[in-house]
Amino acid sequence: MMAPDPQIRRRAGVRVRLTLVATAVVALALIVGSITLWALVRASLYDGLMEGARQDASAVSSQIESGGVAGIGELDDDHLVQVVDASGTVVAGSEDAPTTPVTSTEHPEPVVQVGDTRYAVAIERTDGDLTVIAGRPTSDADQTIATVAIALAIGVPILVALVAVVAWVGVGRALAPVERMRRQVGDVTSATLSRRVDEPGTHDEIDRLAGTLNAMLARLDLAQASQRRFISDASHELKSPLAVLRQYAELSRAHPERLADDELATAVLEEGARLESLVQGMLVLARADEAALHLEPQDVDLDDLLLDEAARLRSLGGPTVDTRGIAAARMRGDRALLGQLVRNLVDNAARHARSRVSLAVRREPERIVLSVGDDGPGVPAADRARVFERFVRLDASRARAHGGSGLGLAIVAEIAHVHGGTVHLTEDAELGGASAVIELPTHPDA
Repeated sequence: MMAPDPQIRRRAGVRVRLTLVATAVVALALIVGSITLWALVRASLYDGLMEGARQDASAVSSQIESGGVAGIGELDDDHLVQVVDASGTVVAGSEDAPTTPVTSTEHPEPVVQVGDTRYAVAIERTDGDLTVIAGRPTSDADQTIATVAIALAIGVPILVALVAVVAWVGVGRALAPVERMRRQVGDVTSATLSRRVDEPGTHDEIDRLAGTLNAMLARLDLAQASQRRFISDASHELKSPLAVLRQYAELSRAHPERLADDELATAVLEEGARLESLVQGMLVLARADEAALHLEPQDVDLDDLLLDEAARLRSLGGPTVDTRGIAAARMRGDRALLGQLVRNLVDNAARHARSRVSLAVRREPERIVLSVGDDGPGVPAADRARVFERFVRLDASRARAHGGSGLGLAIVAEIAHVHGGTVHLTEDAELGGASAVIELPTHPDA
């Protein structure tokens, strides 16, 4: 049987992982602490027995030095005492003491087994050639140690289980708002982006998460509203030239004698150019929305772009073009996009100018300032930021009559933004009308 692919294996939830981690940490701490406690209790009890055995050996040694072996008084029945001479022979001892030394007098063992009893032993040498071996039984200490071990063996698993339950419940309560937010966000669809998740108001990480989710939903709601408005406006804009083309086609088929070929060709070319401009503008804005409006940096002379547009306007017999403000201004940027930016600005100024258009550009230490103005009616202060939105016309009928799509300045704003620049309308236009000012860094890629 093949093992499941690790990439598709379901990972345990946060609640399970946190509970396991907390339980494992506490279990490890309790086990280490229990072993340490058991070792300390055992060492303490055996140290006490060893100290008692040393006291017994010292007492017997004192009795021997003062009265000889015969001077040894009565000994406790549960204590072990042996008096060993230099040859290793037991010359005296307690009632149940063996007749042979229970441990070496040169290298004594701390604990010895005598019959069924274990003794903690100590030795004491007298001034003569005798050695006293004294021992105390470890049965009571061993029973206490065993009781402690049993208590720890029972108590530690109970404590670990209690910690696991508390961690499970505690983590569950802590994550309950997150699970509630997950369900609420899971119910949000493209038609219900106006919904918001409940913010607990606890001013902690979960409260900040709820605020972040609500801010994200608000941005999505706004983006969807903008997208719907964009589609609606685009449909409306595309419908107008298509309707004109359809009318000319129907008129040409029904009454060919009333429509000259030149008039039909002119209408088709004009409306086709308008359609092409709309589609091209929408493609640029769509790429900008998808962050796909990438630059192909190269050295671009903005003064040359402005002079080319000035020559184009003059060749079309448009308004008078003032180019005295154009100075040398080279920057790193995308030549095609910057050319579109300049053309849109110039076309917009030419549409609204009465008789004059001014073009200017200058280079400063860290930026280039480009401005295009006209002597038209200007833009009210309240609408100067709105004109850079998509499909915005302050005078829709007049702009459409002049071929405007409402996308030109929006494209200018996107191209300036992708180059790291800004665009705005000034309040003190030199010619008295509107003046668009673009500020671009000399090295946008830096």
